[in-house]
Amino acid sequence: MFITTKIADLVQIAPEDFSKESFVAIEDNINAKYANKVVQKVGLFVCLWDVTWTSEGQIGHGTGLVNVNVEFEMVVFRPFKHEVILARITHQTEEGIYLGMDFFNDIFVPAAELPDNSEFDTTEKVWVWKEEGQELYFDNNEMVRFRVIGEEWHDQTPTGPVEVDQTANQLLPPYKITGSMKEGGLGCCLWWE
Repeated sequence: MFITTKIADLVQIAPEDFSKESFVAIEDNINAKYANKVVQKVGLFVCLWDVTWTSEGQIGHGTGLVNVNVEFEMVVFRPFKHEVILARITHQTEEGIYLGMDFFNDIFVPAAELPDNSEFDTTEKVWVWKEEGQELYFDNNEMVRFRVIGEEWHDQTPTGPVEVDQTANQLLPPYKITGSMKEGGLGCCLWWE
């Protein structure tokens, strides 16, 4: 679920950070730039893991910024395909179930990936799994197990001006995980206790 990735970057330390220890100032700048951001084809950056190398700081002409070349490792959230993860149901529609974790909310389980004999109850707005004469509900805020079956990347690079009608269709998350609950042991955790 979590990996580390190596990055080399130029860190600029502002004069107001000169009172900090240099290592602390470098860490703060790296976390401010990368933490809680999605980098395409890498994942959601969580936090700094380790600084492996730094150059001597050089003061930029006219700016007063200290430029430091840094190599470091970041903790990244990027689950591998077929990994089983715990998440919480955030909301449900006829298309499927949306899940979230404490730090990541773009997880979707399509209706086709729910257990066989699952139906959407339009009055209660929840999915129901009908199995052996029992009705098992996927209640909102319930903890579930799901298997990762895919991921989608959406480039967030700004484009030119567009009409209002077109912008509604382009609001896609930068990183989205698709899951499945079709197998035994997956679905609401309470069912399998």
